[in-house]
Amino acid sequence: MVIKSSVLQLEPYISGIQPKRDPGVIKLNSNENPYPPTPTIQQWLQSFAMQELRYYPDATSTELRRAIGTMYGIDPSQVFCGNGSDEVLSVLFNICFDAGDTIVTPYPTYTLYKTLADIHQLQCVYVDTNEQFEISIENMLKPASQGIFIANPNAQTGRLLELAQIEQLLQQYEGVVVIDEAYIDFAGPHTSAVSLLEKYPNLVVVRTFSKSYSLCGARVGYCFASADFVTAMDKCKDSYNLNVISQNMARLAVEDQDYFMANVARVNETRETLSEALVRLDYEVFPSNGNFLLCRPRRHQAKEIYDYLLQHHIYIRYFPSPRLSDKLRISIGTEDEIAVLLERLNDYEHTVIAIDE
Repeated sequence: MVIKSSVLQLEPYISGIQPKRDPGVIKLNSNENPYPPTPTIQQWLQSFAMQELRYYPDATSTELRRAIGTMYGIDPSQVFCGNGSDEVLSVLFNICFDAGDTIVTPYPTYTLYKTLADIHQLQCVYVDTNEQFEISIENMLKPASQGIFIANPNAQTGRLLELAQIEQLLQQYEGVVVIDEAYIDFAGPHTSAVSLLEKYPNLVVVRTFSKSYSLCGARVGYCFASADFVTAMDKCKDSYNLNVISQNMARLAVEDQDYFMANVARVNETRETLSEALVRLDYEVFPSNGNFLLCRPRRHQAKEIYDYLLQHHIYIRYFPSPRLSDKLRISIGTEDEIAVLLERLNDYEHTVIAIDE
């Protein structure tokens, strides 16, 4: 075989099931936003000149970088845009690490970090979170490493690491610190590590348009970093890594902050409604600052509930992994979708009780 042995042995990243679009399907397994993106995108698409597709897009997403920089008060030279935040992470691995280096990340977390480490032949050291899935900065610093990756809020759990703790880490660590803020917009104000960029040149803050901006299908990610970091990333990205339609959709999304904030508020409100309802059903619900909830049914097996919902075309996420196999992750859907979910969970309770009797 001409394929590298490290690739043959690689365990790929596994995404959530993508069922066919159907009015009878409720999809709550991939942390997608249940509401459409800003209507200005639809208007722009209707007037888009097809002739533009003959040309290559702007190779550096200039207008999008400028719009993002303006929104956050960051110079565009410190903004990098990519084909989803996954490409941003992949480019970071290309520019920061050599084979044999070590990265550290909490467990559980976004499993792509481990996949990328394996691709680049790095060691990935997992540091266990506590019983409530809180991250210990002290423990993260114990292994010798060249990079630390923290999803904040964390990917499977929704737990938020306070800004003061991130700064504590940066004060003590010389390697690259990547704070992956895919869900930060659901966490409220003054939670982002972007405010620390000026003080710590080894900090990279990764973002996406998939979650809060409802653009999973457009595949647009970005990051904030020092200008030197961004220059290095530009050297290693694909030549035309972000197509013209996605660039413009993302720019329009970031420019419509009123619509964006209303959507985020609506998702957060539904998250609290779902959390309270799950507690009444005797689920342990872990605090979440994302657009999803991690919960543990106390009276039933998580996998059995997952299978039951699947039979009724309701897709949530089950992880057959250490510390997660007794839990379920539920993305926040529309009010109507969550109402149907809760109706089915109530039905399951009555069905199981009837069988037991």
